[in-house]
Amino acid sequence: MSKLPARGSARRNAEAMLNQSRKRESNFMQEQAREHDAMVEKTARLRALRLAKEAEDREAAALAPAPARRSKSQPARKK
Repeated sequence: MSKLPARGSARRNAEAMLNQSRKRESNFMQEQAREHDAMVEKTARLRALRLAKEAEDREAAALAPAPARRSKSQPARKK
C-alpha cells in the first residue's frame, strides 16, 4: 500500500510540471505574438513615412525648374 501514495504524488508532480511547461509555452507564444504585432506596426509606420517622403520629393521635383543644359564645350585646340 505504500506504493499507491508514491504513484499519486509522482502523478501530481508530473501534472504540475506539465502545467508549468504549458504555462511557459503559452507565455512564450503570447510574447512572440506581441513582438510580431510590434514589428508589423513599425513596418507600416515606416512605409507610410517613406511613401509620404517620396510623394513630397516628386511634388518638389515637379515644381522645381528644370536645370539648364550646358552646351558641350569646344575641345582644347593645339597650338
